[in-house]
Amino acid sequence: MRNGIHPSYGPVVFRDRAADYTFLTRSTMTSEKTIEWEDGHTYPVVDVEISNVSHPFYTGTARVLDTAGRVERFERRYGKNG
Repeated sequence: MRNGIHPSYGPVVFRDRAADYTFLTRSTMTSEKTIEWEDGHTYPVVDVEISNVSHPFYTGTARVLDTAGRVERFERRYGKNG
């Protein structure tokens, strides 16, 4: 690896604003805001709009679209080719 071209990789706290959930991980993202973590150290904090805690797919609140009904409605409206 070449020196001086890679961003620094260190601990960062990500805070999900939708679910009021925080987690500590490593990342190249940085922030001017900091937060004191449970271990007593201060880490940069990055606010995110959505994470696995608040995403509809992971929470089980995702809606399933009726694609078969859409196809049938299209065929009724515009006719079948064939």
